[in-house]
Order: sequence, then C-alpha cells, then structure tokens
Amino acid sequence: MLSREIIGTTGKDDYETPQHLFDQLNARYHFTLDAAASADNAKCARYFDKARDALVQSWKGERVFLNPPYGKALPDFVKKAYQESLHGALVVMLIPARTDTSYWHDYIFAHANIRFLRGRLKFSGLKSCAPFPSAVVVFGLHPPAGSAAVGESCNADIYQLTETE
Repeated sequence: MLSREIIGTTGKDDYETPQHLFDQLNARYHFTLDAAASADNAKCARYFDKARDALVQSWKGERVFLNPPYGKALPDFVKKAYQESLHGALVVMLIPARTDTSYWHDYIFAHANIRFLRGRLKFSGLKSCAPFPSAVVVFGLHPPAGSAAVGESCNADIYQLTETE
C-alpha cells in the first residue's frame, strides 16, 4: 500500500526541492531568485511566496529557480517562465515530466532545454518518491556546455544532465 505522503494524495501542491539537487543546479546557474517559495523552504535570499505572487511580478534580468506548485497553477507558471525568458530572465524549472500536456507542447518543447531526471525524485520531508518522472527545464540564456551529475533517485541512481548544445 502506498504512503499518504505521496504527491497528489496529501492535498498539498508544493514540495520542497531536495537541497542537494538545488545546490548542484545553483552551482551551474547561480540563481538570484526563487520564484515559488515560502519563508520555510526558500532556496535563495530573494524569493516570491504566495503573498508576493510570482505570476504578477517581473523576473526581468533574474536567474530564476522555479519549483512551482504542481496543481492547477502549474501551466500558468510554465507560461510565465517562457514569457519572462523572452525578457532576459534565465529560468530553471523543476517540474513533472507530463509531456502529454498542452503546456509542454505550447511552451517547452520548442523553446527550452530539457533534461529528464533518471528515476523518481524524493522531495525533502517526504518518505516516498514522487509517483511521476521529473524534468529540469531551462528557458532563456543558453546554459554552459558540459554535463553535471544531479541528485539521487529513490533507486540510488544518479541523475545525469547532459548538454547537447
């Protein structure tokens, strides 16, 4: 039987990014803003929370880390990330790899660098892994060439981000 802590069954739609995953992405992209955080889980000194709604703020010129809520607002965050990248923001998103959704087709496939994470992500504070695959989606500035190992999966495999640009 699956744990009630599995994403989608807890009533939550916001899950804290594993620190080791953030640290490895931050070492590569040097984030200036966490666009979907709370005081308890912000990964950057500058962050937007529910009260400072990221969807109505400008991200122009920022290097943004974004692990958005995985509920109904997710498509809005993907659209916002794409739009802000057109205005000079670098946006690195950690999202479910739901490649059948319209927002993947409308905003991600033709406009972003995509790295699928191997295995299932275990979010901070949860006992179980996510029941879906995850991806790191990069909008905006071209990320540095090369590769970086990122994180650990529930199977203790290593995620691999591989640049092809």
